[in-house]
Amino acid sequence: MLHRLTHSRFTFLVLAFALATSALLASCARTRPATKAIVMLDWVPNTNHTGIYVAQSKGYYKAEGLEVEIIQPGEGGGPEQVVAAGGADFGISYQEAVTQARAQDVPIVSIAAIIQHNTSGFAAPKSKGITRPNDFEGKRYGGFGSPIEKTMLAQLMKCDGGDVEKVQFVDIGASDYFVATRRDVDFAWIFMGWTGIEAQLRNEPLDIVMLSDWTKCVPDYYTPVIITSEKAIAERPDFVKRFVAATAKGYKDAIANPKAAADILLKAAPENNPDLVRRSQEWLGPRYQADAARWGEQEAEVWQRYADWMADANLLPKRVDGSKAFTNQFLP
Repeated sequence: MLHRLTHSRFTFLVLAFALATSALLASCARTRPATKAIVMLDWVPNTNHTGIYVAQSKGYYKAEGLEVEIIQPGEGGGPEQVVAAGGADFGISYQEAVTQARAQDVPIVSIAAIIQHNTSGFAAPKSKGITRPNDFEGKRYGGFGSPIEKTMLAQLMKCDGGDVEKVQFVDIGASDYFVATRRDVDFAWIFMGWTGIEAQLRNEPLDIVMLSDWTKCVPDYYTPVIITSEKAIAERPDFVKRFVAATAKGYKDAIANPKAAADILLKAAPENNPDLVRRSQEWLGPRYQADAARWGEQEAEVWQRYADWMADANLLPKRVDGSKAFTNQFLP
């Protein structure tokens, strides 16, 4: 009897010690300073970024020991240059920008594809009569000043029997699409998930030559993507892994419940049109992961095919090894 009592007392003491230790460790975790992480967007907050805001709002970053600050690009340069220089830990970019940067030895790497397939296209008001690439001839294109625009149009038009030299290029910069197409140009490059949805809300029908419909002419590519620096990957892999884990949870939530995700984005960026954000979120929800095995997944073939296409079009100073431009190693 005495032996059983002694054994029970010992068991109780062990359990009590374990509980006290667990509580102490939890207390230390709560009081330990969070690691600061800066994320630079590519533009104003929109539904391409929803998963990041969801992860922040729901405490997913905090649970990973991160204090995330979301900033917008300014005069100091775009996300590619800022992330490479260490001014931000992560950024939102595009496959074409990452490829161009790496061709210039800018050490950035894509760590997740936000959307699996290209959702952009060349859009024109219905009244312009532009329904396919050949229709671009004799029209005014509103561009933002990138050399890739003419190459993209040239490839599409050649594929459809057209001549890009018969297109008038007008630099409209960051002008509003709807203002520009009423006043200055006939068509411009848009994202269906934002400007395309806005056109529907405005009841302004568009004809859109979606790049995803012309992959026999221009290869599919990831746009947008999340980037970090080679230095962060080499020196702080656990930091990168924790950020990606929390971000992936945010995007999974946005896929599962787009309405709630849209509300979170609107709370963080109330300047946005609520109807546009909600409709855009519904449209993008199933496209974040699409046919990939998991959100964020990237394929070497997609990166190499597009890098080779850019090189063949003389858009790069040198060829790029696509396998080094991205990694899936941090995806949960």
